[in-house]
Amino acid sequence: MAKIAPQEIFLTTPNGEVRIRSFCSPEEIRKCLFDRQFAFHDHYKSLYTSRDLLEKAAEQPDADIVLALAEQNHIIGYGVLGYPDRGERWADLGPEIMMEVRAIEVCRSWRSHKIASSILKMLVVHPQIEEKIVYMVGYFWTWDLNGTRKTAQQYRQILINLFQPHGFQVYQTNEPNICLKPENLFMCRVGNNIRQVIRDRFKWLRFGLSPWAWKVNVH
Repeated sequence: MAKIAPQEIFLTTPNGEVRIRSFCSPEEIRKCLFDRQFAFHDHYKSLYTSRDLLEKAAEQPDADIVLALAEQNHIIGYGVLGYPDRGERWADLGPEIMMEVRAIEVCRSWRSHKIASSILKMLVVHPQIEEKIVYMVGYFWTWDLNGTRKTAQQYRQILINLFQPHGFQVYQTNEPNICLKPENLFMCRVGNNIRQVIRDRFKWLRFGLSPWAWKVNVH
């Protein structure tokens, strides 16, 4: 896919104006300041603890790195959309079919200002969104429960409320890591242009059957 022009929206918050910018390039990210709150805390570690990790994510094909920026270039939130790694179950559906919302995070001092929902809004305006199955995996051990003062079940519901307005639904799966704890969460948005044969294969894949196994079973 050709390089996509970034889009921007602006939010007015009690902490000041925030610019939400999509499809940030590695070069753009390199010029930004990464908030120190994205780091290690008691019982919690940010998924992306350095600006370098966001730069590497932006180098991947079709990836969308959305930044929430205060004071022009101060990163106070981010979202990452990209293809699953080789070897992951969701890559077995076929090349460039499934994309993962790998992270949405807002630093602690800027939360509760609808920044996360604005980041997700920019992620799902990807020009190929209707040709993709976009998913998110929520592992409760990665959640900032102390910082939000929520239980795991409450945080899980917060995520459901965040993603559902953008077309995501909760799906069942037997993927071992997701099944480790009942609080864990698997949500997907199936694009309108996904063919029925892919939808059927996705159903089987959620329970550990690859598309190749599906073909064998059918024929």
